[in-house]
Amino acid sequence: IVSGAPETPPYLLKTIAPLRHPAEVMVLIDADIVVTRPLAPVIQATADRSVVAFKENVDRFFGEWGPQLDLGPARPRPYVSSGLVVFAGDRGAELLALWDDRQSRVDFDRSWFARNDPDYPFRFIDQDVLNAILCTVAEPGEVAVLDTRLAPHQPYRGLRIVDEATLRCAYRDGIEPFVLHQYLEKPWIEPIYHGPYSRLLSRLWLGPDVAVPFPEHEVPLRMRNGLRARLHRKRVDFQDLARWYVRDVIPEWVAARRGVTRERTGPQT
Repeated sequence: IVSGAPETPPYLLKTIAPLRHPAEVMVLIDADIVVTRPLAPVIQATADRSVVAFKENVDRFFGEWGPQLDLGPARPRPYVSSGLVVFAGDRGAELLALWDDRQSRVDFDRSWFARNDPDYPFRFIDQDVLNAILCTVAEPGEVAVLDTRLAPHQPYRGLRIVDEATLRCAYRDGIEPFVLHQYLEKPWIEPIYHGPYSRLLSRLWLGPDVAVPFPEHEVPLRMRNGLRARLHRKRVDFQDLARWYVRDVIPEWVAARRGVTRERTGPQT
């Protein structure tokens, strides 16, 4: 555990621990991620790469990234998530240090977490800065970009839990993700659908075999065990699934006029 500057937004602090405790391979993983199977293959991908990351499910690129961060010309490349990133070797350490340095140049007030300026090239702060570096100073052969489905986020369409005890999940074609990333609504804060992520988080908090069980009275009722919890989950699930369904089936221009649209993409934190 390392302490950070209290005046710095937490979204800009993920680089401080590996910089203070460097290693040959450094894995940066967000606190809202559940790891569902060993990360050994991800780490092994650094054998001939300096950076390993997972592709986001959106395409995002700004030519201004390079000039605004003094990184040189930017070239389009796959847009990756900053939720789980692996840096390796001396070159990986250089890119990590550059990421840490350039984050200080973003305007947090214009980011997703403040005014949410849709035209701001660094709207998603640390993630946009990371992608700016990968689009400029990093050579294509230095970066391994893994498939989006290996690190999905909500609503986890097509994903099912194979074994809740071991946290294993899989798609219908048998592909198993490494992690689940709940980067928008947090189930411990907001009443949302009790899907794969919430189920596995409840298992990790309250399972009979966990090393440090979470105090059940501090867990929302919908995430506990028992009849009352199941009934509460059913009500929450119906409301949240209806919201996602409406977002998907109503044309955007109709939804916008009726005020029912919501952001389709957001930052990985």
